[in-house]
Amino acid sequence: MRIAHVIAVVFSLLLLGAHFLRAGVPIPVLTIALAILLAMLFVRRPWAARLLQLVLVLGAIEWARVAIVLASHRAELGEPYGRLLLILGVVVAVALVTAMAFRHPSIARTYGAQRRNEPARQSGG
Repeated sequence: MRIAHVIAVVFSLLLLGAHFLRAGVPIPVLTIALAILLAMLFVRRPWAARLLQLVLVLGAIEWARVAIVLASHRAELGEPYGRLLLILGVVVAVALVTAMAFRHPSIARTYGAQRRNEPARQSGG
């Protein structure tokens, strides 16, 4: 199940990168930022998990902002905007769900980020 979580996080980060590329962020800057964030997946420390969570939550906020801006622009022009809100709403939800992936017990164990009141589970064999 961990592989699916990691793939979802990578997908969310790449989607966010594509958004910023379209917004005009220079390719070298974007490439370096994405490389650093993707490298954080291999840093098995709680702060790395929290950093990735923060980026994904901020990404969800950015997607929500874009949805509001684009929908209001379309509404002013009298164009339909329901499908746009639906698609970007799903993108926001995916970003938030991938941010929450770091709370999954196996991922939290990997990053050493168990909650304070949650005992570490032993994997039985």
